Amino acid sequence: MHVLMLNGSPHPKGCTYTALSIVAAQLEKHGIETSIVQLGVKPVSGCIACNACVKSGYCVFKDDGVNECVDRLKAADGFVVGSPTYYAAPNGAVCAFLDRLFFRKSAAYAFKPAAAVVSCRRGGASAAFDRLNKYFTISRMPVVSSQYWNAVHGNTPEEVRQDAEGMQIMRTLGDNMAWLLRCIEAGRAAGIAPPAVEPWIATNFVR
Repeated sequence: MHVLMLNGSPHPKGCTYTALSIVAAQLEKHGIETSIVQLGVKPVSGCIACNACVKSGYCVFKDDGVNECVDRLKAADGFVVGSPTYYAAPNGAVCAFLDRLFFRKSAAYAFKPAAAVVSCRRGGASAAFDRLNKYFTISRMPVVSSQYWNAVHGNTPEEVRQDAEGMQIMRTLGDNMAWLLRCIEAGRAAGIAPPAVEPWIATNFVR
């Protein structure tokens, strides 16, 4: 089994990476492979709702890693998104990335366990955490919990590692995701199929 992780921070080895690496280490203790996609500092285009991806399955913008991530997430068994907290919200680049990763493509990700991880200096973590979870809950992805909201605090990786509760939250998240992945694997082996998906009823409160 494999869990794909997205580091939405511009810093490849910063606070967000530190949190994700703790989750990854815990998953690997359970025999689950992990890989981290680094968002980096290159510009990320926002979704323009052109709907071209409905036919192709891929975004029309090909100058960043979204389309590669589409394939990697389809192949993965689970997904973890990490982001720093900017103004009580995730990094704008990671939101743009996820908008395009999920828009009209999320059916392929249904029933894959997912989790969000946020890093902040002091406040705004719960709002950023909530924003990221919206991608999963609209896509039929089981949201993996920990023992508290999935956040770490600190200005540097060294300070994050001193956040004893935050580190425990990350370890617990890794344990819980590993458990859920094993449960899904056991269910599949026992012939338990995912829930049937009803045709979408889309309303806009006008009609």
